[in-house]
Amino acid sequence: MRLDLFLKTGRLIKRRTVARKMCDKGRVLVNGHEAKPAKEVKQGDVVTLKFSSRLIELEITGLLAASSKKTPPDELYRIRSDTRLPKEKDLWNENLSSS
Repeated sequence: MRLDLFLKTGRLIKRRTVARKMCDKGRVLVNGHEAKPAKEVKQGDVVTLKFSSRLIELEITGLLAASSKKTPPDELYRIRSDTRLPKEKDLWNENLSSS
């Protein structure tokens, strides 16, 4: 299954075009390497998503043959880590106060 389609089907990203843009910007890694939207993913692959305020690492546990809203996302992947990232504004204030 294509990476961008998996991200949409797994309800990790709302639209496939947004998944493509994230891949193009280098915000999606598969097994530690930057991945293009057409990258074929398989069961056992580790996907890392870097959002503006969050870093999510997950392992693919299953794939669907077609998009189905009946399949719950927890049957498709297992979240390995979910880290909140500090906002850039907070980092700026922290750097000013420590100077």
